[in-house]
Amino acid sequence: MNNPTGLKYSRTDEWLLFTGENSARIGITDFAQEMMGSIVYVDLPGAGDVVTAGESFGVVESIKSAFEIISPVSGVVAALNSEAIDVPERINAAPYDSWLVEVSGITSQLELLDAEAYRSAKDEG
Repeated sequence: MNNPTGLKYSRTDEWLLFTGENSARIGITDFAQEMMGSIVYVDLPGAGDVVTAGESFGVVESIKSAFEIISPVSGVVAALNSEAIDVPERINAAPYDSWLVEVSGITSQLELLDAEAYRSAKDEG
């Protein structure tokens, strides 16, 4: 399982890269994409939509399952990664380069883990 340091992780298998004081890019972890198998479809909110920490904001579908993306933060969708939508299999090849949304105006967040704590949580569960 690949978990780069410098990112934060949610217990629901999303990663965050803070791009500013109140903004972050969100994607799904290597663990999540591996469990899903070949990703074929991504459904995301639009720019300007509000996301809420702990609530689903989109879906990633594979040939064998669907994965609800749970927002680790509350804020407003500032940008979408069109490549992840147009070429969803890229998430399998490079999950940490394939961010899904960028959220700005972050007002709250779930408990976030560093790479080591996330790895430990996955090993235990």
